[in-house]
Amino acid sequence: MKITALASLMTAGLLATGAHAHTRVYGVWVNGVFQGDGRGVYVRSPPNNNPVKDITSSAINCNVAGTSAVGSSVTVATGATFEFEWYHDVRSDDIIAASHKGPVQVYIAPASSNGNGAVWTKIASEGLSGGVWAVDKLIANKGRHSVTIPSWLKAGDYLIRAEIIGLHESEVAYSANSARGAQFYPSCTQIKVTGSGTTSPSQNYAIQGGYSYSDEGIVFNLYFNPSGTYTAPGPAVWSPGAAKKARSFEA
Repeated sequence: MKITALASLMTAGLLATGAHAHTRVYGVWVNGVFQGDGRGVYVRSPPNNNPVKDITSSAINCNVAGTSAVGSSVTVATGATFEFEWYHDVRSDDIIAASHKGPVQVYIAPASSNGNGAVWTKIASEGLSGGVWAVDKLIANKGRHSVTIPSWLKAGDYLIRAEIIGLHESEVAYSANSARGAQFYPSCTQIKVTGSGTTSPSQNYAIQGGYSYSDEGIVFNLYFNPSGTYTAPGPAVWSPGAAKKARSFEA
């Protein structure tokens, strides 16, 4: 029975891959108010919903063409609820294949950096909890995933980077088999933060060069996970005064 269940899971993953059930960000919400279609407006949108698989590429930072600024930013105050709205082909569709289970993480960096180099600070991460993946919750919430803009964040212009990692083919590294490997869906939104925060985040993490094919959160067997746990790639969620921490943490 266990072998049959495992085969069914793997088959479902392969079928979903064949359907190219990929995803990207449509727009964002601030305190429950939709900010309009953000694609190419305030979201540095990729040309399609394909994943990034080569973590040594600069596309891992803000996706394909993500280093090019767009014309607008979303104004958001510290303490606000900020939601990313993901979609597959059209708004409010199936969002992403249910087989593409994995974590959802959020980073910020100064907008002037264009996301290049050791500029990122992780402000949120959700992986596997009680057998439920962050992607499962995202689909159930019709593609919306929320974070709180930290109250400590100094006013200014930032990139806020949301990332989904699909683990349905991640039992081997992309570097070992380019037909498989973890699928990354990074998306960068331009925001203008207002408020009385005084802290410029200083985790200074480089996603390109920091993520490694030796990370257990990047090479991970979704279909055989006896421990029932998952360790996401990247640093721990940062807070003011926190010491710089190891690259990986347990979600």
